[in-house]
Amino acid sequence: MTDSVYKLMEITGSSQTSMEDAIRLAVSRAAKTVHNLRWFEVLETRGHIEDQQIQYWQVTLKVGFTLDDTTS
Repeated sequence: MTDSVYKLMEITGSSQTSMEDAIRLAVSRAAKTVHNLRWFEVLETRGHIEDQQIQYWQVTLKVGFTLDDTTS
């Protein structure tokens, strides 16, 4: 394992399907603008209820990514 420096960001994904889908959507969206994603940690899970049914899930994640090496 090489030495690395990580930066953290917090994001929230939502889905009408599941918690897992909310996580996948959040990571997929972050990957469009941030490279070197390495790991995630679920910080919080919430949901919205209407008419006695779960309407959607919200999952807040901490995402870690490595910083680019500035020596080239």
